[in-house]
Amino acid sequence: MGWFTTITGYLAPMFLIMSPVLSYSDQALSMHRNKSSAGFSLDIPLIMLVASLLKIFYWPGARFDTALLIQALLMVVMQVILLKVALDHRLPPSSKGGEAATPFANVNDGPVFGAQRPYNFWQWRSPKPYWQFLLYFFIALTVCELVLTPVRPIYETYSMLIGYVGLSVEATLPIPQIFANARSRSCKGFRLSVLASWLVGDAMKMFWFFTSTTEIPWAFKLCGMFQACCDSFLGVQYFMYGDGEDGAIKEHPMSQYPQYPNGVYKPPLPEHVSGRVTPTGRRTSSPYGKELQ
Repeated sequence: MGWFTTITGYLAPMFLIMSPVLSYSDQALSMHRNKSSAGFSLDIPLIMLVASLLKIFYWPGARFDTALLIQALLMVVMQVILLKVALDHRLPPSSKGGEAATPFANVNDGPVFGAQRPYNFWQWRSPKPYWQFLLYFFIALTVCELVLTPVRPIYETYSMLIGYVGLSVEATLPIPQIFANARSRSCKGFRLSVLASWLVGDAMKMFWFFTSTTEIPWAFKLCGMFQACCDSFLGVQYFMYGDGEDGAIKEHPMSQYPQYPNGVYKPPLPEHVSGRVTPTGRRTSSPYGKELQ
């Protein structure tokens, strides 16, 4: 067992470092080839960018394993690319009826838990607010780091706080995709390669976190276990739903309306146009003539 632990101690950090590229490069290429990001939750880049930036600023105070720091740096680069591709290939407003007539009304932008987000956070139509938010968030973390570092007691508490917040945010990574799949009852657009890399990564992380001889804070272990449970449930969804039914645009079925000869639907006319019913049951003539019949 000792030799297996030693080998895993070398392979797991290497896999973790490369996991951002292995997990998300296929997703980005798929969206670029298909010219569509339908089925991919934009909350995934949000969660990973916020979590990775918090972990990067957590490192000076915690000095955890360097492999985890390198992974966070690569994750920021990969998620910026993924967000750019997803925004470039969002579905435009549809000219057809139904739900798709609402601008960007797809699983990317649907509200989680059915609630509207304040100020439409991370559901903006223009790409500019996304980049502005990330820039302001980075500047705020940098300012806090510079201001609080000289005050050691406060900085230690602050460092631990952003570490736990960052890892807790990362642990929620599968949740937006889980709700997106549940709403559409389909996993179409979410790559199996991403899910597979998440599950393999969870297995390697759990083994490495609990057998590593280097410093791994308990925050990583607790949040890693929660994320592994969510990823496993996402795997169950993929098995249940698959790609779902074809067709992303939901039309209003014609069966809701009365059927007329030649398939033409004529809406009922108001009484002042179609005439009115007399007490004897006869209808008066329309002042608009027979052309309305």
